[in-house]
This record gives sequence, C-alpha cells and structure tokens, in this order.
Amino acid sequence: MIYLDLFWTFFKIGLFTIGGGQAMIPMIMTNVVDKGWLEQTALIDFIAISESTPGPFAVNIATYTGIETAGIFGAICATLGVVLPSVIIIIIVAKLLSEFMKRRAVSEVFTGVRSTVTGLLTSVFLTLVLTMLFGISDISNINGVSVDYVGIAMFAAIFPASFIKIKGKKMKPILLVLISAALGILCYGLCDRFGVKI
Repeated sequence: MIYLDLFWTFFKIGLFTIGGGQAMIPMIMTNVVDKGWLEQTALIDFIAISESTPGPFAVNIATYTGIETAGIFGAICATLGVVLPSVIIIIIVAKLLSEFMKRRAVSEVFTGVRSTVTGLLTSVFLTLVLTMLFGISDISNINGVSVDYVGIAMFAAIFPASFIKIKGKKMKPILLVLISAALGILCYGLCDRFGVKI
C-alpha cells in the first residue's frame, strides 16, 4: 500500500538522520528516486525551492513527495512519517533530559554525529553541484556531460559572496537567496520563455 510505504519510508528518514533537513538529503534521494516516486532532477529542483521557502525542509520535501506520489493523503502520510520520530524522541528526552545529557556515552555519540553530518552535507553539496552545473546524476556513468556555463558563472559569483564580510558582518543569507532567485529567474525563466538561448 503506497500510503504505508510513504509513511514508513519517511519515518525511517526522520528517525535515522540527525543534523537537520540537509543531512536527510542523501537518504531522501536514495529512497525517493530508487522507488520511482520522483525523478532526480525534479527532486533537486524541489530541494532548491524548499531551501528558499518558509518551513522546515524535511516537512516541505516529505509533503511534496507525498502529494506527487499519492495525492493529499499521501502528503499527510509522508509528513507524519518524517515528523513523528522527532516528536517521540523530544518527548522521551524531555522526560530524561537532566540525566540523559550527563552521560558520557551520549556526549561521545553527539561528537561522532557532528563529523558524520559534515560528511553528509559535503556529499549533498557535491551531488547538487555535479547534477545542476554538469548534468552528472550518476558518478559511475559520466557520459553526456552538459556543462551549464551560466550556472557556473552565477555559482562562482554567489558562493564566494557568502563568505565576504562588509563592516565586520557577513552578507545575510536571505539576501543571497533573493539574489540567487532573481538571477535564476532572469537567466533561465525569462530567457526560456522568450526563446533566448543561453
């Protein structure tokens, strides 16, 4: 049954990923694409949209996958699946918080988890760059590479800008998102609409 499958898949994703929505991306990509619920390019496009819209990333992606796969009830099942593990864990931890956080094993687990999350986020970054800028969706099969020179130029301009400090302060992330969205709409949306090749 598709509803149970959606719930269980996103329940596992919510249960076994620590470090925020971005840390879930490798597991989401593996499960959602392998099951044929979404194409990888559609998923990557929605990841970009989810990052620039309000709301938790995991909820956005679960809801989108559910609605695309099985309608409104599918969206409800997927969203409940991804949220429920966090709710259960928060309730348990809140009950045992004072004793739980003092344990040496817990602090060691969180130390290990931090490095794992860093690796996962690096993997997501590289996957998105290879797919969006070079058209490589599978590293074992790199035939038919299509280089997006406009995308590379925008990436080369915007990525370093996220590290620039002006008067001792870094540029606000929302400003970078708005600049990226405006450039994307201008370079891809309008040009495509009017048939201008880039």
